[in-house]
Amino acid sequence: MKILIVGPSWVGDMVMAQSLFMTLRREHPESQIDVLAPAWSRPIIEAMPEVNKTISMPVGHGALQLSVRRELARALQTRAYDWSIVLPNSLKSALVPWFAKIPRRTGWKGEMRYGLLNDLRPLDKSIYSLMVHKYVGLAYDKGTTPAHYECPPPKLRPKAENIESALASFNLDKGRPVLALCPGAEFGRAKKWPERHYAEIAKRHIAEGGQVWLFGSANDVPACEVIASGLPSDALKMLAGSTTLEQAVALMSQADLAVANDSGLMHVAAALEVPLVALFGSTSPDYTPPLSKHCEIVKATIDCSPCFKRDCPYGHYKCLEDMLPNKVWAALERVKALAWQT
Repeated sequence: MKILIVGPSWVGDMVMAQSLFMTLRREHPESQIDVLAPAWSRPIIEAMPEVNKTISMPVGHGALQLSVRRELARALQTRAYDWSIVLPNSLKSALVPWFAKIPRRTGWKGEMRYGLLNDLRPLDKSIYSLMVHKYVGLAYDKGTTPAHYECPPPKLRPKAENIESALASFNLDKGRPVLALCPGAEFGRAKKWPERHYAEIAKRHIAEGGQVWLFGSANDVPACEVIASGLPSDALKMLAGSTTLEQAVALMSQADLAVANDSGLMHVAAALEVPLVALFGSTSPDYTPPLSKHCEIVKATIDCSPCFKRDCPYGHYKCLEDMLPNKVWAALERVKALAWQT
């Protein structure tokens, strides 16, 4: 069976989609899985051994560009896919499989996709409570999804040569235990734990003989610079804004511990099985938690959280401010002890 997956447009969602790929390979051992997704996601998908081929989506997120979609569909039609599974809920995401005349086109009810998808599913949130449940549920025939089906956790496996190359490029070594800090979040400030709290965690880890690697995009450089100020430079490596996604995945795989906001890098660290403390302020782990047994979640405990806002409606950000370093450090100590036991 040849399966085309239309993948999501966010790092964390793409990581969670691996659970679907793993389930498809388990249910259909001879299947061949290709993934149509934004070009940026290629380094994530290439770390998934279940995927045969990554196809770059030439249309930007939110753009229609019907002629480009038709041209892509004509090329895909020659590959004679048997089944397409569309993970995004948009109408646009269902166009290419329809143009490509793939016989079976599966997805959840979304933006009026009747006809574009001929295996359209109603969403029962009592069964599909997590995002990963929504993805994995599409691996089963309509109406036959087990009530308590297994969602295998994502397991990214970067290539050894990518790891060696990334370590050499940034002159990194594993001589001291590595704590990865991920202070960014594309969603907005209401997901970001304060820099001074991150700095306190870094200070404690360095005092115990460790080193700290700061991860993130170019947008996260100012936050990482605040964290780095006042810390010994020989125990700190600024990676934010300097790595490709491929390098970030490779280097994250070498971390001994990680602390991350609710973000794409949080899901990457979890899928690499790095012992992780995940921080939730304005959002909730009840929908998109990190999928790892080596993880502990620290979440806000005030009445207005989760509000799911990009910025605090009240301006106080207490859900994050009151999440004190002592609590996060204690969680970090617990995941470290658990990792050593296993």
